[in-house]
Amino acid sequence: MKERIGAGFDYLWCSLYACAAFAIELLIVFIEGKMGIDTSSYSFSQNITHWIITTVLWILAGILVIYIGKKTTGFDIMEQKGKMKGWQYVAVFFTFVINIVARYVDWGGFKVLIEWNSKAPTLFAFQYIYYLAEGFLISLVIVFAQKAFEKWFNKETIPYGGIVLGLVWGLSHIASKGSVLVGILAMLSGFLFGAVYLFVNKDYRKALPIIILLFIL
Repeated sequence: MKERIGAGFDYLWCSLYACAAFAIELLIVFIEGKMGIDTSSYSFSQNITHWIITTVLWILAGILVIYIGKKTTGFDIMEQKGKMKGWQYVAVFFTFVINIVARYVDWGGFKVLIEWNSKAPTLFAFQYIYYLAEGFLISLVIVFAQKAFEKWFNKETIPYGGIVLGLVWGLSHIASKGSVLVGILAMLSGFLFGAVYLFVNKDYRKALPIIILLFIL
């Protein structure tokens, strides 16, 4: 029992490392402020530079988390899993539907369309590259939290990773946005992302692009 609990914490630490990696952007903003950059009103070039630096560091941090996970647990995140059944494809489809509806309520319209209309094409492109890196870290939070709780409770049909992400995401949105509704919608999105990971049989090669697409939409 002690060995199983210990193994669970090894996975949980990796999930928390992925969560902590988001703080890299806060550090970048702090440094930019010290350099005299108005971080509340970036210029065109400053915005792109910020996104490029953040994207690169987030990707490197995610790769480091995967390496640590492999080193400490032997977990191969890219392990191939079984084929999906018909109902699983349907479940993934409805996950997209629910997610899009929740985002529509949150944004007061379609998120991608709103951002496209509010930005120049170049800014839009770099922002969505930045979103790809953010989605990558989100996927790692889910995967390693899922493994941790499966070790502890020995049950693989509950989206523990989505629950963890939902709580972290929801509480942070409530704190930053000052809105309980926004926080609840963020929790729902986190839960859905974790559920999708189970729907694709925890095959990370399938889950990663789906989670990123859900996050973007």
